[in-house]
Amino acid sequence: MTHSHAGAAPGPFTLSIGPVLYYWPRETLMHFYAEVAESAALSVVLGEVVCSRRHEIKLTDWLALARDLSSAGKEVVLATQALIESEADLRALRRMAEQGEFLIEAGDASALNRLSEIGAPFVLGPHLNVYSRPALQEYQRFGATRWVAPLELSLSAIGQINADAPLMPTEVFAYGRMPLAFSARCFTARHHRLSKDQCEFRCRDDADGLLLSTSDGQPFLVLNGIQTQSAARTCLLGHRDELLAAGVSRLRLSPSSVDFGVVIDAFDAVMNRGKDARQALAMLDAEALPGGFSDGFARGRAGLEWSGA
Repeated sequence: MTHSHAGAAPGPFTLSIGPVLYYWPRETLMHFYAEVAESAALSVVLGEVVCSRRHEIKLTDWLALARDLSSAGKEVVLATQALIESEADLRALRRMAEQGEFLIEAGDASALNRLSEIGAPFVLGPHLNVYSRPALQEYQRFGATRWVAPLELSLSAIGQINADAPLMPTEVFAYGRMPLAFSARCFTARHHRLSKDQCEFRCRDDADGLLLSTSDGQPFLVLNGIQTQSAARTCLLGHRDELLAAGVSRLRLSPSSVDFGVVIDAFDAVMNRGKDARQALAMLDAEALPGGFSDGFARGRAGLEWSGA
C-alpha cells in the first residue's frame, strides 16, 4: 500500500474513516481498505462493532490490516463492540484491549473498565454517554485521550463542552447513515423468519443494510443485524464554520459501499481546501443510496431534518 497524500498540507480537520458497520465479504473489505490507504483520510477505525457472529475477519486479521494501514501513513484505532452480550464477547474485548500495539476506541462500559484497569489510553466511542464537560473530565481521569461526540449532540452543545479550550480532540459523526440503536435481537434474521443463532448471515446480502420505508414509500430506517440505522445520511459538509467554532478537529465518515472515495474527496476539498460545499453536495447527492441527507441533530433539531446546506 502506498500513501499518495503524504505531502499534502494538513487542514484544520483530520478525516477519520469510521468502522465498517456492515458485514462485507473479506475480499470486499480488503479492497475497500486498499483504497482508503490511498485516500486523504488520515485516521482509520477498524473492527467489528455490531455483531460477534460476523467472524470472517478475526483479531489477527484486523491487526495485520492495521499494520498495513499504519505503514501507509495512517493513524489506526481498533474499536470494540458496542453491545457486549456474552463471556465470549468479553474475552474478545479483553484480547483487543490488551494487544498494546494500537489505540482502542471503547464501545461500551466494559471496554472502559478493562482499559482503565490496564492503564491504556483510549478513545471514547460515539455510543458512550458524554453530554457535559465534567463527564469528559471524569473519563479523562480514566485515560481517555479523545472523544467521539454522541450522534444526537448538537454542535452548540459540543461547543459548550469545549468552551475556553477542548479537554481533548473532538470528533463528530459527519457523514453516513446514523447508528441509532442496538438490540439483543437480530432484526435482519427476524425479517427473514430466522432465529438469531441460525441467521445464515443474511446481513451479508445487504452491503448497506436492509432499507425500511414508511407506508407511503419514504425511506425511513435501515436494519443492520442487531443495529438500527437512519435511512438518511448525516452530512455536515455545509457546517464547516460551526464545526470549527465548536472546537471540533476530527470528522468521522462512516463507510458505505457506493463511491466512498468520492465522499472522502468531497470532505477533504470542502473542509481542508476551501472548495464550495454546494458543488460537493451535488456530487454526493448523485450517490445511489436512498434516504437523502440530514443534519438535524447537529443543529439541535429532529435528527431527520435537512437544512439543505
